[in-house]
Amino acid sequence: MDRRSFLTTLAKGSAAVVAGTTIAGTATWFSISPAPQPLTIENVLSQIAQLLAAAVIGNNPEQAAKATLSTTSAGWDLNQIFTHCAQSVEYSMTGYPQQKAEIFKHTIGASAFALFSAKGKMTHNLAEVIPGAPLISKQADYLLALKRLQQSLVDFQQYTGHLQPHFAYGKLSKQDYALAHVMHFNNHMQQIQLRTLS
Repeated sequence: MDRRSFLTTLAKGSAAVVAGTTIAGTATWFSISPAPQPLTIENVLSQIAQLLAAAVIGNNPEQAAKATLSTTSAGWDLNQIFTHCAQSVEYSMTGYPQQKAEIFKHTIGASAFALFSAKGKMTHNLAEVIPGAPLISKQADYLLALKRLQQSLVDFQQYTGHLQPHFAYGKLSKQDYALAHVMHFNNHMQQIQLRTLS
């Protein structure tokens, strides 16, 4: 069940959110297995470093990158995936283009984040754009997008200003935002295959 389907089911299936659980929420809870790796920005940066290293294997970095990284997504290419993830991190500092209604964020959105964070893992429509965000074009060269994602996470780590409300989850602490970014990245990593050249 993706994030939108879960939120829609939760909205239709319950008149109120009680202790972060509903029948729909309970079903989602059992369908998500806990995340195995450390849920930290440092771990994500380590994974990105490995992706960047794979991208420069061989004498021709561009050809090596195409050979070692690929996506299982039928809709998005690597540039779109990495740019989308970078947008989400950047918007947590600068503000999301569009917000859900406050009542949605305080009830359904907050409940969804509570369920995802308790498992340390989220699931959502991997081709769903951030509301109001610029459309991302397909590009064979994804290295700039990957480096943009890397820099956005470093910027987030160093950021000391006021964090902006998440468009669906509402106000989050820096710790909760870090978890949200990590879970979001991990979910999209399911679309990416890293192959070692022989």
